[in-house]
Amino acid sequence: MRRAIKFWAWMALLAPLTVHGQDSRAPGDPIPQISVVGRGEIKVSPDRATIRISVQTRATTAAAAAADNANKQQSVIVALRALGLGNDQLSTINYNVYPEQRYEQGKEPVIFAYNVTNTILVDVRNLGQVGPIIDAALSHGANMITSLQFYASNTETARRTAIASAIEKARADADAAARAAHGSLGTLLGIEIGSYSPPPPRPMMMMSKAMAGAAQADTPINPGEETLSVEVSTRWRFIPGQ
Repeated sequence: MRRAIKFWAWMALLAPLTVHGQDSRAPGDPIPQISVVGRGEIKVSPDRATIRISVQTRATTAAAAAADNANKQQSVIVALRALGLGNDQLSTINYNVYPEQRYEQGKEPVIFAYNVTNTILVDVRNLGQVGPIIDAALSHGANMITSLQFYASNTETARRTAIASAIEKARADADAAARAAHGSLGTLLGIEIGSYSPPPPRPMMMMSKAMAGAAQADTPINPGEETLSVEVSTRWRFIPGQ
């Protein structure tokens, strides 16, 4: 008896679904479906930033250029620490020494100067410090701000809100398609959530000390808002009209 009950239970699961007690599909026919991709977007406000600060020096020897660079970069780091930045927020990401050469036809290249560039990455956890950090760096020896990028540190809540919005849009589109085909929208058969697109970092134009040196006012910073987007792929049962 138990085997018979199991058998009929499986048959019930495998039986085609009916609409209002009728089933217009022949056994084995595929389920009519509507596939829709929905896209949800939500605005997020950045709460973090990264700044690439460079010290570039030049001298007739590599040693002299490196020594000058080390002194200036140390002065920059001391100034940034005075603003409350910890060692975990300051990291060297590039150090480069390259020669300047003079070329004359028929002769070997002649090195007449060396350039040294030392770049640190500053992790800013308080956006109110972005302007003071730039100003402090440029006034203590840095001569290039090679990038400034804003980002949101926690986007999970915003991502889930975007997912919900994407599903709502997909359902609305699927319902419109079903009604246009003289039918109605049935149950949700499947959903796939794509990888979300976090707001892309917005790089600031390179700033040199020459560009900012004449200004006496603090550097103004406005992070603005960014758009986070998510795409979902959905499949819905289509119920043909009678």
